[in-house]
Amino acid sequence: MHSVEAFRHLQLEAAEWRRYLHENPELDYRLHNTASFVADKLSSFGISYIETGIAITGIVALIHGKGGEGRTIGLRADMDALPIIEASNRPWSSKIPGKMHACGHDGHTAMLLGAAKYLANSRNFKGAVALIFQPAEEDGLGSQRMVQEGIMDRFGISKVFGMHNAPGMEVGKFGICDGPILAALDEFDLVVKGRGGHAAKPQETIDPVVIAAQIVLGLQTLVSRNTNPIEALVISITKFNAAQAYNIIPDHVEMAGCVRTLAPELRDFVETQILACARGIARGFGADVEFKYCRSGPVTFNHTEETNMAINAARNTVGPACVDDKIKPRMGSEDFAYMLEARPGAFIFIGNGSTASLHHPAYDFNDEALPYGIGYWVNLVETALAA
Repeated sequence: MHSVEAFRHLQLEAAEWRRYLHENPELDYRLHNTASFVADKLSSFGISYIETGIAITGIVALIHGKGGEGRTIGLRADMDALPIIEASNRPWSSKIPGKMHACGHDGHTAMLLGAAKYLANSRNFKGAVALIFQPAEEDGLGSQRMVQEGIMDRFGISKVFGMHNAPGMEVGKFGICDGPILAALDEFDLVVKGRGGHAAKPQETIDPVVIAAQIVLGLQTLVSRNTNPIEALVISITKFNAAQAYNIIPDHVEMAGCVRTLAPELRDFVETQILACARGIARGFGADVEFKYCRSGPVTFNHTEETNMAINAARNTVGPACVDDKIKPRMGSEDFAYMLEARPGAFIFIGNGSTASLHHPAYDFNDEALPYGIGYWVNLVETALAA
């Protein structure tokens, strides 16, 4: 096993890769330049098996160890950016207006490329490692699509691992927990149907704005009064569209939002109760609702054996004191969850320091984290596939 010092020589080169990707962000599945860059780098490392075009622009590359036959584990990095105007003011800021790497996927890709270069040279393991470079994490479907296209079976992947940077966590530290680590994501649309009219004569209307406001408040009782306080539930109304003039009470109001849960049974409860709560309030005022609910992504669930592998790899990289193996689950979501449904594995956070938060226009991945991520990946492979 190796401490982080064994990987610092890769930091400068990995930072160059990362900054190139940061300057040239691409969205969802349209990662043609990014995928070409990644494939060219993998080939330059002497990796002979590289399959491109998976889920349109995804890549899986295999490195076989010199220790003989054995199982294959998968390491995943996401590659897509976000439709955000960058405000980081870095020399390597996005050159593409309206697009930026605001979630650190450029850093995730660079860390896995760094590990690929090291592993392709050392091959100090048995079996094989599958390097998974995934498109479209931000729309929550890229991981699912790669799984549906059969990467787990085609490449014989028995376990799969993911990593994400964490602003606010000190560089050189890792965080992980067994079981749920990130929430399921559901989305819903709700239309409140009333009767519109002139704003000067509200008595002649069934005002859907007032009703919708009551629904916004009412839905919070599902969190505060209908859910066990020790269970995690978030319901957020994020869209609210009514009339476009000062003096009109509209016929209807369009609302939308998202739900975050950590337990499947709570997910079922919320889907039925949002409709029941909204409909009850609306009908009490003489209105009604239309409702559509979409389950967008499952809970990111860490499996015990693989979580322990990840903990050991992180400890070997930075020492036990720098690995928190009992972090509290977070209510964000991650489409890596689909890979963890297909195969046992684990998802870990790596410190990004005191940077702007994820999805913020001023965010930038911290290049000081690169050797820690590279070292974690290498130690994980050499631990899981010990020769």
